[in-house]
Amino acid sequence: MDGMAYDKGRLNAKQVEAATKPGHVADGKGLYLQVSKWGTKSWVFKFTLGGRTRGMGLGPIDELSLKKAREEVERLRVMVREGRDPIEERAEQRRALKAKYEDNSTTMLFKDAIAKAHARKEGEFSNEKHRKDWRSSLDTYAVPMLGNMDVAHITHQDVLRVLNQAVDEAGGTLWETKTDTATRLRGRIESVLSWATVSGFRTGDNPARWAGNLKELLPKPSKVSKVTKQPALTQADFPKWFAELRKRDGMATRCLEFAVLCASRSGEVRGATWDEIDLEARIWKIPGARMKMERDHRIPLSDEAVALLKATPRVSGSPYVFPAVRGGALSDMALSATMRRMQEAEVKAGRKGWLDPDSGRPAVPHGLRSTFRVWTAERGYDRDMAEMALAHSVGSAVERAYQRSDMVERRRAMMADWAAFCHGQAPAENVVPLRGAV
Repeated sequence: MDGMAYDKGRLNAKQVEAATKPGHVADGKGLYLQVSKWGTKSWVFKFTLGGRTRGMGLGPIDELSLKKAREEVERLRVMVREGRDPIEERAEQRRALKAKYEDNSTTMLFKDAIAKAHARKEGEFSNEKHRKDWRSSLDTYAVPMLGNMDVAHITHQDVLRVLNQAVDEAGGTLWETKTDTATRLRGRIESVLSWATVSGFRTGDNPARWAGNLKELLPKPSKVSKVTKQPALTQADFPKWFAELRKRDGMATRCLEFAVLCASRSGEVRGATWDEIDLEARIWKIPGARMKMERDHRIPLSDEAVALLKATPRVSGSPYVFPAVRGGALSDMALSATMRRMQEAEVKAGRKGWLDPDSGRPAVPHGLRSTFRVWTAERGYDRDMAEMALAHSVGSAVERAYQRSDMVERRRAMMADWAAFCHGQAPAENVVPLRGAV
């Protein structure tokens, strides 16, 4: 009889299976088979302690066999003989277990650790964009896989799952196709787990660490990263494209036109505010908090750029030069959509449109800066001056320490020449742009 010395006449497996009448069927030594009015069956242990009889549920029969139920009852009977209440002790164990997993001093979900680590890093972010990007990449790529995991249980295999997730229809992984994004993401996961470790939520090595860890399991970023040039216009097409742009209406169109005249990034122009513009001095000064290189950047405004600004109405209640309909900043897609519509119009008219000569792909806003850089080289402008116009870092750290000038007045003539080129006008003949000529 299941290895137990029970009296004859007690329950057997067939009787347990055949029982259908609601109520309790005794097995002996306080063990009862309980049949509900819905036909479900479970085990109950009845015992008397301190003159009080109590019933303790042990679980359904499909989780606890007759043999296991009898063994459990033997263990509980020992507790009762010792004067211990098995119901109260089980309740206390459950309370302790619940407290263990709800106590933030011992456990932390990865998604919650992100918020905590992000808050601690607030002072390190150079600008709002950097702050949002830090959180966005984690929410997009890491949280779907790691968000509900306890940080104490995350291993390097979990981090690899995030970095090797498929991100395109061809099955390309994040590490292979978006290497820069994946590299930054890995560092951010490492940062979150480092915070979790020093805060007492996990122990051991950081599974997102590169050196001596993921470095041995993933190809070097330099080996898989593909530098993709943004589709740009040829110098031959540029004035014609710019003329078509100026025929179009809309705030996004004017924003794109201004971005071209200033050779600026989309985000810099979309975020431009009127208090950054000095029309009298003909200077646009972008604060470092909005710049990729985290330094203030001055742009000399050509006659064409000033005329565009003067013709742009100021929207009441909005600080932006080129606001969206509700007064906020334009989205990046607004400028891209303008160029896409221009391309579609060309194709509809039976022409090839505004294509990059190398890739054959339609030009995009960021590619316009590439056209500017090629133009400066073709015109013979000083390399450093052209790079400064694009707000790129120029020279070594030592050179930058000694070179404090941003050549803003020298760049003024260059930007006037560029504006003339955009408008299809002949360049000024008295400009001598070569290095050392000034």
